[in-house]
Amino acid sequence: MADIIQLLPDHVANQIAAGEVVQRPASVVKELLENAIDADASSIKLLIKDAGKTLVQVIDNGKGMSTTDARLSFERHATSKIRTAEDLFQLHTKGFRGEALASIAAIAHVELKTKQEVDDVGNTIEIEGSKVVLQEVIVTPNGTSVSVKNLFFNIPARRNFLKSDVVEFRHVVDEFHRVALAHPNISFALYNNGSETFNLPISNFRQRIVNIFGIKTNEKLVPVEEDTEVLKISGFVGKPEFAKKTRGEQYFFVNNRFIKSAYLNHAISSAFDGLLKNGTHPSYFLKLDVDPQTIDINIHPTKTEIKFDDEHTLYALLRSAVKHSLGQFNIAPVLDFDRDPNLDTPYSYKNNNADVPKIEVDRNFNPFQTDSKFLGKQTTVFKPTINNWDSLYIGLESKGNDSTNNFSEAHFESEEQNTSIFENENDIEKLHTTYQIHNKYIVSTIKSGMLVIDQNRAHQRILYEDFLKNITIKEAISQQLLFPLELHFSKKDFEIIKQLKVDLEHTGFVFSNVKYESIEIIGVPVGVPESEVSIILEQLISDVENEVPDSHFSATDLLAKSMAKSLAIKTGQSLKKDEQEHLLNKLFACKEPNVSPTNRITFVTMTVDELDKKFI
Repeated sequence: MADIIQLLPDHVANQIAAGEVVQRPASVVKELLENAIDADASSIKLLIKDAGKTLVQVIDNGKGMSTTDARLSFERHATSKIRTAEDLFQLHTKGFRGEALASIAAIAHVELKTKQEVDDVGNTIEIEGSKVVLQEVIVTPNGTSVSVKNLFFNIPARRNFLKSDVVEFRHVVDEFHRVALAHPNISFALYNNGSETFNLPISNFRQRIVNIFGIKTNEKLVPVEEDTEVLKISGFVGKPEFAKKTRGEQYFFVNNRFIKSAYLNHAISSAFDGLLKNGTHPSYFLKLDVDPQTIDINIHPTKTEIKFDDEHTLYALLRSAVKHSLGQFNIAPVLDFDRDPNLDTPYSYKNNNADVPKIEVDRNFNPFQTDSKFLGKQTTVFKPTINNWDSLYIGLESKGNDSTNNFSEAHFESEEQNTSIFENENDIEKLHTTYQIHNKYIVSTIKSGMLVIDQNRAHQRILYEDFLKNITIKEAISQQLLFPLELHFSKKDFEIIKQLKVDLEHTGFVFSNVKYESIEIIGVPVGVPESEVSIILEQLISDVENEVPDSHFSATDLLAKSMAKSLAIKTGQSLKKDEQEHLLNKLFACKEPNVSPTNRITFVTMTVDELDKKFI
C-alpha cells in the first residue's frame, strides 16, 4: 500500500496556523499591539481603515530590530522570549510562540519598517502570502511600523465570513481597550479612517479608565486593594446602582495580560450578592498579580484563558476583597436602611454627655377625686351628673325646630340590589372573553377551541411593526419632556448613537444637543416613560454591537426590534380585561402575528378534539 502521509508545504502550514491565531482584524490588532509593548515602546499608534479589512497599522517608538531579526521575525516558531521549556512558566512578556507575524504574513500583504537607535538607517520588508517580495535599507524613525493590508486576500472564504464594518470595528476597539487598560504607563492613539477616535496619554489606572469610558465613569468607581503572599489585587469595581444589563465593562488582568475567567467572574458576582437588580451585571477593572510559576498561559492560541494552580484560594481572596471595599466605602447595605441623617448627633455635641431629665410626680393626685383641692390651679370642675349629660346635645337642635333636621326623618342612600349577577347573557360573554394565566399567558376562546398567547412576544410583535412603520413613513409622534434629559456614554457607545440618530428621530426621539460623550433629549416616543430611555438606548447599543449578522442587515429593522424588546410588556405583569382584549386585537391586526420579531411563536391553538383526547 502506498504511503499517504506527507509533510505540508510551509505556506499551507502557515495558513492553518493563521486560522488559529487570526480570526478577524481584531486578532491582528492584538498581536501587533502586544509586540509593540514587548519592544518597550512608550508611545503606540494604531491606524485602521475599513474596520481593519483594508489596513491595520501599528507604529511604536520601541527598540526596533536589526536586519537579521527583522527577517527572522516572520519565520514560524522564531522568538526572542524563550529558550527552554521551563521559560514557559517564567513569562513576563506578551508574545512567546513566534507564530503571530508568520501567520499574519501568510494571509495578508505585510510591510515592516524598523530601526534601532544605534543604527543610522533602518530596514523594510514586504511580504505577500508568506513570500518575501522586497527587503532593503530605508530611512525611518526609531522603532517599528507594521502595516497589514488586504487581510485574507488569498482566502476569499474567510473574508466572506467577516461581519459588517460596525461589528468588526467594535472588536478592534475591544482589543484596543484591553491592551490600553493593562498599560496606563504607555500612551495610545487610535485612528479610524483618518479620524482620531482615542488619544490616551500616559496616566494612572483610574485616569486611563476615565479617558476610555467617559468622565462620568469616575464617580462610579470603588477602589479595591488587597496584598497577600498568594495574590495582589488592585483596581476598581463599579457601584451597584450603575450596573448594566450587558457585560461590556468587565476586565480581568493577570500579570498585565487580559484574561477571561467565568470562575473569577462568579467571585465578583457573589460579592455583589443582594446589591444588584435582576438581570444586571457589575462593572470591574481588576489587576491580579501572581507568581508566573503558578499559572499556565499556553493553553489557548489567543492566550486569553489561563489555568491557575489554586483557583479556590484566588476565588476566596477576590470575593473577600471586593466585599470589603463595598463595605468600607458604604456601598453595602447596613441594618438601618431608612436612617435619617438629620437625626445624627451634630459633630460639636458628639462628646457631650446628655442631661438626664428630672421628673416630678404628684403622688397625691387622684383622677377620680372631684374635690378641687387636688386639681392644682384648676378651679372649674365638670361633675358628670345626670343633669349634665343634656349639655352634650347643645347645638344639635336647630333654631325654629326645623323638621328637616330631625333625625327621625333622615334618609340614607343605599345601592340598588339586583337579583341577578349579570343582566343578560351578552355580559357573560364579554367578561369571559380572555383570561390571564400566571401573569404570562392570555387565554381566549375561539370557535374551534382555545387560543393561548405569550403576552411578551405578542407585544413585541405589535411594537415592532409600529416602530418599523414610523421609521419608514417618518411620521412618529413625540411627547415633550418637562425637563431635558441628559445622558452620558463612552466614546464607543457615543459613535453608535450618532450613527442611529436619524432613525431614532423617526421613532419619536427628539435630540436638542449631541456633543462629546453626552446627548440631551427633549422628546421621546409616545408611551415611553422617561425612566426607560437610558435602558432602551443601552439595550440598543448592545444589540447593535452583538446582533448585526452581516453588512446588508437593515439598521432600521434592528432599531425597531431593540426598542420593541425593551418596551414590551414583561412576563409577570398583570393585565386588566380591556388590556388583554386590546393586546389580542392588536396582535391579529399585525402582518405577521404568528411569530415575534425574533421568529419565536407568539401563540398556540388547541382544538376541542385535542382537549377531549386529554380526558380519555
